[in-house]
Amino acid sequence: MILKELKCINENINIDEYIEFREKVKSNMEHPDWLGDFSKEDIISLLNKDSKIWIYYLESEPVCSMMIIPSRQEDLNKFELNFNYKEVADYGPMFVSSKYRGNGLQYQMLQELDNYCINNNYKYVASTIHPDNIYSINNLLKDNFKYKCTKHFTRGPRNIYFKKLKN
Repeated sequence: MILKELKCINENINIDEYIEFREKVKSNMEHPDWLGDFSKEDIISLLNKDSKIWIYYLESEPVCSMMIIPSRQEDLNKFELNFNYKEVADYGPMFVSSKYRGNGLQYQMLQELDNYCINNNYKYVASTIHPDNIYSINNLLKDNFKYKCTKHFTRGPRNIYFKKLKN
């Protein structure tokens, strides 16, 4: 399955449909705690601060989704990263419908996010992944992310990964 062949919605996202899709994906995960669960209010706030969500569809069926969150200084401090926050983006929740797992979609989304960040003048990107989520970890490593450290947050332990973009 090729991500670019799917219909992409990345403007005027219906937040309720996005949350419904995320919850459906979580309900089919062996470890639903691996996927974050921003509230509707959190999502609205993030979108109002230049975050962006993409949802990919096959016909009218949601297949996968990705999110980018411009970093804040507080985030970089939590992640123990010493960079100008304006140059760093955080790859937020990324998920694939259970029906379409195994098609390389997460890695393709990482590549799309990399291109988006390069085109929007970010120099670095970060991502947090549950330490047991070897599938996502392998995709990040394949995309040249480097492990930084493991931190414990309200939603549990997360590995911090980081990479310099090739502009």
